[in-house]
Amino acid sequence: MDIKIKLTAIALMFTASAGAQTLSQAQRWFTQGEFEKAKPVFKKLVKQSPSNASYNFWYGACCYETGEMMEGLPYLEKSAARKVINAYLYVSKAYYDMYRYDDAIENLEQHIYWLKQKKRDTTEAEELMGKYRKGARLIRGVENITVIDSFVVDKRSFLDAYKLGEQSGNLQMTNNGNEDVSIEFVNEMGDKKLLSANDENGNKKLYASVKLIDSWSKPQRLKGINDDMTDLNFPFLDSDGTTLYFAAKGEESLGGYDIFITRADSEENSYFRPDNMGYPFNSAFNDYMYAIDDYNNLGWFASDRYQPEGKVCVYVFIPNESKTTYDYDTVEPGKMISLARLDNIALTQTDRNEVARAKQRLAKVTYAKTGKKNKKTEFTFIVNDNRTYTSLNDFRKPEAKKMFQEMRKMQSDLETLENELDKLREKYSKSNKAVRESMTPGILDKEKRVNGLRTEIGKMETKIRNMELK
Repeated sequence: MDIKIKLTAIALMFTASAGAQTLSQAQRWFTQGEFEKAKPVFKKLVKQSPSNASYNFWYGACCYETGEMMEGLPYLEKSAARKVINAYLYVSKAYYDMYRYDDAIENLEQHIYWLKQKKRDTTEAEELMGKYRKGARLIRGVENITVIDSFVVDKRSFLDAYKLGEQSGNLQMTNNGNEDVSIEFVNEMGDKKLLSANDENGNKKLYASVKLIDSWSKPQRLKGINDDMTDLNFPFLDSDGTTLYFAAKGEESLGGYDIFITRADSEENSYFRPDNMGYPFNSAFNDYMYAIDDYNNLGWFASDRYQPEGKVCVYVFIPNESKTTYDYDTVEPGKMISLARLDNIALTQTDRNEVARAKQRLAKVTYAKTGKKNKKTEFTFIVNDNRTYTSLNDFRKPEAKKMFQEMRKMQSDLETLENELDKLREKYSKSNKAVRESMTPGILDKEKRVNGLRTEIGKMETKIRNMELK
């Protein structure tokens, strides 16, 4: 019996020693940033000791660092409740990623409080607090825009998804689509170029060049916007020749590249202090290449939010003449976050007729761009992010093909009606009161028919897509 007791004691000691070695190794992996290796060890330990605050923290932090934030959050919250200092930090990061900025700030304040109690450096935490407070401010001013479509494309060729009309200028990648992308913009007149290039310290800055007789002038750095930001890139000058959009990193960014807007100060030959475009254009990820086609009333921007490596999502939206925002106090918090994140673009589409008209404009400008490259292109009909039809032979379902032909006839009728309506409105504006009164019933009738056709075409587009995707 004594021998059995001794053997059992030895086995327990060996097990405890092995466990200690495993924990020690996992802690080293954690410290070295090898979270994938450490995670299964801490997962096992937290199952064995569910109330252990340190185990909960380590496992939760490993989950966060390996992209499993929602799995790790309950463990981090449990650890923070037991006042593990760094658990507050990770909980705040998770809430920040979820756009729960008030909760993120509250937990980071606790983290900073305990750092001060322990007489530890708070510099990094204070910098993080600045980002959280920026997010809390911007979430209260989410711009109300209508996003009509989005396309997931390869990052190296994302500009192919931008179907800007010729009146909007020209965008071009300058380094053959390599990972370190730089963009050049040339205005409609072809006499001014904006570009991103490295300065003497290797930092990307914005420059301007003007067209000479047969060459471009030496690029001159833009004044007023290059000093407080890093990695300035993706310039686009609006058709007014004054409003400049670009992307940059720095203290004013939510994370990675953010999109900024500024305007030229003609008196000083400089630019005013740029403003962050806010939500939904920016996020904690990389957001860039904001471009506007004023002639067709369409806008584009790109983002790698929630996208796999090497992919970006290009959003197409209807620009506002002046910025309008949602009422933060009346919109349900979950919906406000969804609008800011753009995780469901259907929420932005409150006017079906407006969306239908915008999609028609997009189809026209897309055809204008692709038609020049491919004479066999009959039309452009976007089925989904990965499928675009340019010929009747592309249709897989006979009933969808037949309905599409009917829809094209309706689109032709609509265009004729819209032209007639425009002429009537122009005549109406120049007529006297008596003539206007006689014209009013006809104009109202045509407006009703136009709206009816737009609605019907929008329904047919959806039905055709659904048929083809079954």
